[in-house]
Amino acid sequence: MHEKDTGELFSELREDEDIRGFLARNKGEFVRPLHEYLEELLREKHLKKLEVIRAAGLERAYGYHIFAGSKPKPSRTKLLPIALAMGLDLEETQKLLRYAGESMLYPRNPWDSVIISAIAQGLSVKEVNALLSQLGETKFLG
Repeated sequence: MHEKDTGELFSELREDEDIRGFLARNKGEFVRPLHEYLEELLREKHLKKLEVIRAAGLERAYGYHIFAGSKPKPSRTKLLPIALAMGLDLEETQKLLRYAGESMLYPRNPWDSVIISAIAQGLSVKEVNALLSQLGETKFLG
């Protein structure tokens, strides 16, 4: 968990003439690889990769590639089902998207609003796809 906000890091960085020292002191503040965050979430939530991959509706090999880090830039439409399958809250989901280099959910976007609401309600991927379809929005998976 990050202890400093981005503003604090900017201040330190502007004032510090020693980039090596800054990097060493703030090692825990940097964004980690996506697969490390996924592993942490699996441990915290006592989940198994295969269960999450199945619940997310992902092809098994593809899902394992995401969790192993050999697919370092999965799309939002692959990550969000993982977030739902893991039962992530909005903050955890936003962090997942950020670690993947994807845009975070934005409530001014109708599709994103549906996903934000689904996360708050604890809906499954299947339920979210049905809701997206009912609302005339694009589903996660074909």
